[in-house]
Amino acid sequence: AREAAKMMRWQDPSLKLVLCGSSNTTMPTYPEWDRVVLEHCWNQVDYLALHYYAINDTDDTASYLAQAAQFESHLDTLGGLLRYVKAKLRSNHDVKLSWDEWNVWYKDRSGRGNWQVAPPLSEEVYNLEDALVVAQWMSVFLRRCDILEIACLAQIVNTISPLTTTRDGLLKQTTYYPFVLFGQHASGVALQPLTSAPEYDTPQFGAMSLLDVSASYDADKDSGAVFIVNRSQTESITTDVAWTGAAPGSVTGVYQLAGTDIKAVNTFEQPDTIVTKELATMPVDNGKISLTLPPLSFTVVATAGYNSKG
Repeated sequence: AREAAKMMRWQDPSLKLVLCGSSNTTMPTYPEWDRVVLEHCWNQVDYLALHYYAINDTDDTASYLAQAAQFESHLDTLGGLLRYVKAKLRSNHDVKLSWDEWNVWYKDRSGRGNWQVAPPLSEEVYNLEDALVVAQWMSVFLRRCDILEIACLAQIVNTISPLTTTRDGLLKQTTYYPFVLFGQHASGVALQPLTSAPEYDTPQFGAMSLLDVSASYDADKDSGAVFIVNRSQTESITTDVAWTGAAPGSVTGVYQLAGTDIKAVNTFEQPDTIVTKELATMPVDNGKISLTLPPLSFTVVATAGYNSKG
């Protein structure tokens, strides 16, 4: 790998090269493989690749809705590994992370086309809990963009994707909406929110916060956004969002993805079962807003006017 990287760089010095890391955290060689290949190739590569697919094959919704803990732990481990190898090699070169395969995938594992032309393959049907997991995944990406520079959803259309097509039309699955909301509202720099919320018990991760939160601020646009998932399956949570330092002058939009049935899906017959809804805005009072988050919800609060006093 190191020699191949050298030859590619000789041909085109502008290339950015990704080193093959462990596909997932359950591999017996993780993270030793990652350490070894980084020590061999550090100065010749720009990124270390990682993959992960979220699953709920045991129907453990409480743990599934907390899988952001697994995502963040994965990044913490590899982030520590990057710092270790850089220090060991006394290098001034930086290597970042590339999460070049991520998605929810556990319901449809059919991968054989049996020689058909363009057969349906692994066409996962996503529900509300899948959408909430995707929303948290993207919050993890935002919170950890200090070390994670690339994240590639696998895939985009039909196969394990947020968009499903037939000859007659296109369906936006539940996971489409958090992807779009982050694309529309997360820009600039990531902020580090300090979150205080009630906890709940999970079989896999122990006690977890009921709220998963990320935030961003774009100085060029003078706008920002806060992204909040309420993991509770039964309870609404009323919470305050407070800014320190510069506070927004106004809330420009509130967008929410929510439902009462955790297994609810969108279909061609009922495409709008789980969709983003725009809610009424609220005033910013002394740098703070208050809002009530329904159970099983993903809420985006868009803000602007940070040069104004909140």
